[in-house]
Amino acid sequence: MKPAMETAAEENTEQSQEKKGCFECCIKCLGGVPYASLVATILCFSGVALFCGCGHVALAGTISILEQHFSTNASDHALLSEVIQLMQYVIYGIASFFFLYGIILLAEGFYTTSAVKELHGEFKTTVCGRCISGMFVFLTYVLGLAWLGVFGFSAVPVFMFYNIWSTCEVIKSPQTNSTATGSQICVDIRQYGIIPWNALPGRACGSTLESICNTNEFYMSYHLFIVACAGAGATVIALLIYMMATTYNFAVLKFKSREDCCTKF
Repeated sequence: MKPAMETAAEENTEQSQEKKGCFECCIKCLGGVPYASLVATILCFSGVALFCGCGHVALAGTISILEQHFSTNASDHALLSEVIQLMQYVIYGIASFFFLYGIILLAEGFYTTSAVKELHGEFKTTVCGRCISGMFVFLTYVLGLAWLGVFGFSAVPVFMFYNIWSTCEVIKSPQTNSTATGSQICVDIRQYGIIPWNALPGRACGSTLESICNTNEFYMSYHLFIVACAGAGATVIALLIYMMATTYNFAVLKFKSREDCCTKF
């Protein structure tokens, strides 16, 4: 009886040790995850997807509104059509580039954590590895500055559509102390510089302007530009997080390259 009890106790002890070993292994793996890089990657993918997808559809809707209501002659907005088409192709390139770049930065974050050392033995840095990390730091800073410009640029169509929408609201609900009638309230799209001054009709007034605001193209384009602007802002935040993560990783690799060092950022 006693040997049987001892055998059962030993089996229970082995099982508890196995469970404890699995638990400790999971904790070590979770402790080695670069959470900052992971959050930045998710935010970057989401922001770029919103900016590219919504921006592409909004640009198509904008050119449709211009052709139907503000510039009936195709030669007047031919340059704008070419620019918008070029921007749509650029959007494809931006989406592809940031998909690859986000994966690369996330992989770099994983491979500079303690999880790599725990799984693959001694972790030592090389000059080439430090140079690659430094290159990522520089490139991320450049992209961050570039996306600040993109974020500011994406706010321009939101401002334009907001002005048109607010003018339509004035026409729908005229002020009692206003001297202008609804038919005298106009929006001249030529003042924004997107079509030349000789473009006809170039502006819309009164009920015509109100009907434009009630179209599906205007409603969709306005809100899609807002979402695209928000996506650009999310991408800027993601790149700021990437800046901190890559800078921290590079600093650790540079100043402690000869020590038993790794980073979890």
